[in-house]
Amino acid sequence: MDLILLAVELAFVALIVAGVALWSPPAAMILGGAMGVAALERVQAERKRRKGAGR
Repeated sequence: MDLILLAVELAFVALIVAGVALWSPPAAMILGGAMGVAALERVQAERKRRKGAGR
């Protein structure tokens, strides 16, 4: 279930970035970079939570 939700979320974000790219490619690059940073922060927080739960 988590994998399906991740795939849907990825498709939604890709559509948003593609839509912004039609309007302004530089804005789409900035938005994509910001979303990438947010995604990595979310993954790191999840790993820390799981690591802390195993103690």
